[in-house]
Amino acid sequence: MSMPKRSYRGVSSQQRRDQRREQLLEAGLDLLGTEGWQQTTMTAVCARAGLTERYFYESFAHRDELLLAVLDRVAERIRDVGLRALATPGGDPYRKATAAISAFVDLLTGDPRIGRVAMLESAAAEPLRTRRHELLREFAQLIATQAQALHGADALSPPHDQIAGLLLTGGLAELLMAWLSGELPVDRQNIIDVAATLFAAATRRSPSQPRDPAMPAATEGSTRNG
Repeated sequence: MSMPKRSYRGVSSQQRRDQRREQLLEAGLDLLGTEGWQQTTMTAVCARAGLTERYFYESFAHRDELLLAVLDRVAERIRDVGLRALATPGGDPYRKATAAISAFVDLLTGDPRIGRVAMLESAAAEPLRTRRHELLREFAQLIATQAQALHGADALSPPHDQIAGLLLTGGLAELLMAWLSGELPVDRQNIIDVAATLFAAATRRSPSQPRDPAMPAATEGSTRNG
């Protein structure tokens, strides 16, 4: 027979553990996004979170595991804001792409910590580079999937959709790295306009390309007339 979990002031032990994990993740984001990965040590994270090392090891095996968790959480937020923008009813592919890119850029600049982690530290930090590469591939696949939702039968078919997804993802990442680091002194709207135009155009097949045979011809016609 299992013993009941103890609670303190109405908060269970698991809830307290989850709260401590959140404190550590927030401290990790704060340090990684302001001081950089080399200064984001376990000692510094614990001090910023107001917790002892004992509680650090309760949630993470080592410092690099925390860094990866912070990066994954940032990637999740990027994915969520982009998908919400693309899911907005109405609008042509260009307008939806503009909404998604705008939401993405606003997230990166609204909280500069997120921009630094996603675009700069993920490329600079040795423990994060492999995961960054994996995330870029995941976002490339996401772009290919969303292209079907945007263009219907006029969307690129495999493997062209994967090629376009990788080009767009890698290109946008490099563009934003240069912009956020100050190497590319252009206006925010310029970034959004060019990226949205490329997204809408690069994910749509040209008239010379064959239509995806898995997509009914009726869908193609309805997409063009919609």
